[in-house]
Amino acid sequence: MFQRAVVFLVTVFLICPAGLQAAAVEEMQAGYSYMQIDRTDFPDLYLSNPYLRGDAVWMVQARLRELKYYDKEPDGIYDFATREAVSLFQVAHGLEDTGIVTKPVWEALMFGEGNVSCLAAEAGDNTRRQRILIIVDVATRRLTLYEDEKEVAQYPVAVGKSKTPTPLGEWKIVHKGLHWGGGFGTRWMGLNVPWGVYGIHGTNNPGSIGTYASHGCIRMFNQHVEELYPRVPLGTRVKIVENGRLYPEDLNPVTLKKNAVGQKVVYVQSRLKELGLEFDRADGRFGNMTELAVKYFQVWHGMEPTGVVDEDTYRALGMI
Repeated sequence: MFQRAVVFLVTVFLICPAGLQAAAVEEMQAGYSYMQIDRTDFPDLYLSNPYLRGDAVWMVQARLRELKYYDKEPDGIYDFATREAVSLFQVAHGLEDTGIVTKPVWEALMFGEGNVSCLAAEAGDNTRRQRILIIVDVATRRLTLYEDEKEVAQYPVAVGKSKTPTPLGEWKIVHKGLHWGGGFGTRWMGLNVPWGVYGIHGTNNPGSIGTYASHGCIRMFNQHVEELYPRVPLGTRVKIVENGRLYPEDLNPVTLKKNAVGQKVVYVQSRLKELGLEFDRADGRFGNMTELAVKYFQVWHGMEPTGVVDEDTYRALGMI
């Protein structure tokens, strides 16, 4: 059957116009299972046979639709129309026109300029941003909203499964979207996590709320996320913890140095903040300030100031 399918495709592409090519391939797709891509770690997305489908594709389509590059309702299937929309976006943003969603394309889509669907009053509202804080505790599966350090609302949420955990750290809301649909519900608030696409959003599976069910995002009942959405401007701080902490007790040490990115960088940053040595956010980016804090700690403890977090440094930090 595979050989017949290949011959069929070759014939179609040799003799048929582009529109008929797309229709023929879509018809053939019906006989094949789809490849599911639900990961949030900037997975590569591209036109394939069988088509890729899943939450990752849905996010790309929803964002492209907001930016007016895609005029269909998102369906989570990376088809010819999706590839064309990605290509148009790449051309408009000075990216290589491949029709493939790579990490740079993800970053331009989710973290770049041109965020839309935001309340007009939010522009430049720095004072309001600084007064508001969201804390999500993945252990209790609760989201709490604070204003001027006072709790003003609390909601049950679903968080990441053990294989796809919700990222601990100190983040910001960098993108807000309306009506993404499907598993993202009626509202989306994207976070600036450097190793993937994560956000606070609604759901079409309300039975999952209160459980470990997501691929790392924070799910809310649609009515709750609709209440929260207008109360939090772009730039709002979001702190994600586990039992009130930013690092676990059973840490498996991995050597870290400048330019490292990831969850374990958050753990080290949060411990340095506890010791009063790190003043930036625990945002998973090992930059100049984190390196300086590590060196200062090492000197303080009679160690060679390498700025590298090795096993001896973890031990001195009291993390292992």
